[in-house]
Amino acid sequence: MPTPAWDIFFENAVKAALAPDSRVLDIGAGLRADPSRGNRVDARRAWIRPLLERVRYDVLDPVDTYKPDIVGDLQAMPIDDAFYDSVICLAVLEHVSRPWDGVKEMRRILKPGGFLFLYVPFLAPYHAEPGYYSDFWRFTDEGIKTLLYEFDDVRLVPVRGPVETLAHLLPRPIHNAFFLWLGRKLDSLRRASGKQASGFYVTARRPAA
Repeated sequence: MPTPAWDIFFENAVKAALAPDSRVLDIGAGLRADPSRGNRVDARRAWIRPLLERVRYDVLDPVDTYKPDIVGDLQAMPIDDAFYDSVICLAVLEHVSRPWDGVKEMRRILKPGGFLFLYVPFLAPYHAEPGYYSDFWRFTDEGIKTLLYEFDDVRLVPVRGPVETLAHLLPRPIHNAFFLWLGRKLDSLRRASGKQASGFYVTARRPAA
């Protein structure tokens, strides 16, 4: 099957966020590419590591357990205004009690014209981690656009179609590579609205003026 649109969107967004000589904040280490910072590393994202070498790459986390550069709360970050060229926040907003405050904070710390890259879930399993984070929210595409009303050039792409999303929601061992593949195949045979998705990748920019 061809590379799905959301994987292409992800790759392009990462490259835009990690433009040479940029100052970048990864909230929660969602890139999962740096084994020295963050609680998980995804081997499929090894291609990102050389890109990290050409930027100032900082990680923020609410605890110091996983060796972040900055320990702080997304909703009130200990960071100066207009400090970063790019902010990456993947699968984090569902875990904060006031995501609207988190979005305002990300806008505040971005330079004018700065780049924001998000992932937020919609139809996704409950996934709190006791002692680290809770699981509060899910987001529709309309909800995302409302949260980002103070940003320009908001673009989003759904991750997984409805059938693959259903397969992803099933418990293991039913949730496995075959059923995910079958779901994607069935989704490719029908025109989906993009509303029923596992989640959304989103990019946006802080207004330049």
